[in-house]
Amino acid sequence: MNNRRFARTVGWLALPCVIAAGLMAWYVTRQPATPFEPAQAASFDPALVSRGEYVARLSDCVACHSLPDKAPFAGGLEMATPLGAIHATNITPDRTHGIGTYSLADFDRAVRHGVAPGGRRLYPAMPYPSYAKLSDDDIKAMYAFFMKGVQPANQPNIPSDIPWPLNMRWPIALWNGLFAPTATYAANPNQDALWNRGAYIVQGPGHCGSCHTPRGLAFNEKALDDSGKPFLAGALLDGWYAPSLRQDPNSGLGRWSEPEIVQFLKTGRNQHAVVYGSMTEAFNNSTQFMADDDLAAIARYLKSLPGDPQRDGTPWQYVTVDARPDAPGAHTYATRCASCHGADGKGQPEWMPPLAGATSALVKETASAINITLNGAQRVVAAGVPDAYRMPAFREQLSDQEIADVLTYVRGTWGNQGGAVDAKAVGKLRGHTDPASSSPIILHMR
Repeated sequence: MNNRRFARTVGWLALPCVIAAGLMAWYVTRQPATPFEPAQAASFDPALVSRGEYVARLSDCVACHSLPDKAPFAGGLEMATPLGAIHATNITPDRTHGIGTYSLADFDRAVRHGVAPGGRRLYPAMPYPSYAKLSDDDIKAMYAFFMKGVQPANQPNIPSDIPWPLNMRWPIALWNGLFAPTATYAANPNQDALWNRGAYIVQGPGHCGSCHTPRGLAFNEKALDDSGKPFLAGALLDGWYAPSLRQDPNSGLGRWSEPEIVQFLKTGRNQHAVVYGSMTEAFNNSTQFMADDDLAAIARYLKSLPGDPQRDGTPWQYVTVDARPDAPGAHTYATRCASCHGADGKGQPEWMPPLAGATSALVKETASAINITLNGAQRVVAAGVPDAYRMPAFREQLSDQEIADVLTYVRGTWGNQGGAVDAKAVGKLRGHTDPASSSPIILHMR
């Protein structure tokens, strides 16, 4: 009797575990709902394909899915993650290595939910938490473009370097449940059409938060829209500090007007800055191709996001500095930097950016200042014309200490209050970064 009673007890205790395991298996393998099921006949009308090309520009798909001198959208870009390296995939309509066999529903699940056919979960390096806000019409247009506006590329995908068991993808379903929204963008009735268009682009296809929003312990963006204060408040990513896009006067856009934001996105430069780092790729292949109305909408939305005085402190003001030739880094600045950026730090707007009041000289994060000095700038190509002036790499000319000294000088002069740079931080980035390529990815879609 005791043995039977024990067996019954074990059975009753095991039942909830079996049920829980079944529910878990269902949850992590289920296919997300899509409005394009049952399978719909996709339209490939030329006007829709053209519209899809524009949506792909808004979404900057090329930034991750193309490499210089390779077929557009053929994949291969290596992306570092805390778990190991992954490689962007081939998203051309090739039927063997690309997405040529995807239905419209398959495409929707991959783009807006991060689930490939067969239930394979995509790593959230693919910004589907932002793309979830894309409208049904934009998804249909983008699908039409990738199926009919992109040439198939017979380019195999590169497996990830993430070791087992960390490469198991079913836990991503749990991550999605906690951090990835599924609803499309809902217009704010308290704002006008221009603001809502800007919010849609910034939060959705533009996925600006992927770089500019700080991340939590689970590598999730701490906020996905303007309802959260961390949204677009600045973040460290891949050796660069993506600055705040809020109205922070020092770390963000507080000193920029709406026309200046539009100018920066359209031409890659304004009186405050020139695009560099990851933003160069976004400009070269995305923002400069946006319609003027959309750029104005983005500017209107960004100017509506309040800054954080507690975080940003006293707004920067220019301070005239007496000559300090004996200060550490002063000689290096005078001989290596002043010819372009000016002895007064004011640069030569709009070609040579000022260092006086530059975000990289005002924020505590030193990564961007170090990275651009070590590795130089990728070439900016505006309206098909490469820029004539490019920040050179100084990794071969200057030691870690010399770079630390000159950056400390810049970050403590002309009213800048970013603070000192440690030579050890320079050495660390020197070992984990490479000189910027002079051959940028420039996508000629058709």
